[in-house]
Amino acid sequence: MSHTQLNLKQRFQLETLLGAGWLQKNIAHHIDVNPSTISRELSLFGSSTYDARSAHSQSAKRRKVGKRKSKILLRNEDVRTYVEKKLKKAWSPEQISGRGKTECPGMVCHETIYQFIYEEETEWKIYFRQKKGKYRRRHGTKEREKKREDAKKQRIDTRPEVIEKRERIGDWEGDTIVGGEKTTGILTHVERKSGYLIADLFLKKNAVLIKEKTVESFLKIPDDKKYSITYDNGVEFSEHEITGRKTKMIIYFAYPYHSWERGTNENTNGLLRQYFPKKMMFAKLTQKDVDAVVKGINNRPRKRLGYLTPYEVFVEGKIATQARM
Repeated sequence: MSHTQLNLKQRFQLETLLGAGWLQKNIAHHIDVNPSTISRELSLFGSSTYDARSAHSQSAKRRKVGKRKSKILLRNEDVRTYVEKKLKKAWSPEQISGRGKTECPGMVCHETIYQFIYEEETEWKIYFRQKKGKYRRRHGTKEREKKREDAKKQRIDTRPEVIEKRERIGDWEGDTIVGGEKTTGILTHVERKSGYLIADLFLKKNAVLIKEKTVESFLKIPDDKKYSITYDNGVEFSEHEITGRKTKMIIYFAYPYHSWERGTNENTNGLLRQYFPKKMMFAKLTQKDVDAVVKGINNRPRKRLGYLTPYEVFVEGKIATQARM
């Protein structure tokens, strides 16, 4: 019986949602697969210590073994013999494929020949004219790495409706504002419904430090006030998988160059810039300086909150009389 295979993006979603304590049936609905697919995935690759990258690798190996007998060069003796004969004459796989399409029915492309040699007939490598490293496909490793990283990201359009409508406290947007040194800055997280702001000064911009400061800040926030974070695509958020696991929050990403998708965060950063303008050097700032500004912003009445303050809505639980955002 055939069944659905999860792709890498879905596996990272599964890992994140399991870490956040979601039920299997809810995860299946969220990533649009049958609940039996989730159950089978966890039974094969471990439910208590599920790792998306490891599961994807193991799945690929299982499929590779299953498909081995279907490879044309294994099934078609004429094609296999033709390829071997021409290799011995110092023809390249590209030459073999190109000429073979007119001389040998069923001939495959040159990339398939390379793949077959490296995976099935490694001894044929001695016939290559150029003894370089392992054959690489046309697209370089940097492009493939970028695609792999993008596959891990849950995009903003997969967020549930409750986040879009700001129906609960606990959905955040995150970003950084950069100091004049370009290596310093302030990490900001803004709660979407209340506008409550958290800001952390950093004097060295790197993903590990950003992750550590994020985890430290959200450890102070009650569990019922932290569900998700939506970031932009800066490299400083590349540790988002660990951030999500340690904070037990689901991490989403806006699309590149779509800053309006995180409007709450962008507007709040604008408020911070009144005190920390562009090109201002942050090296001599302290966290106390930042905290003083944040306290003022969080205690400033907002029209969209019915003139309550973010602090009153987020911390004290007061309900705004004006719900329009």
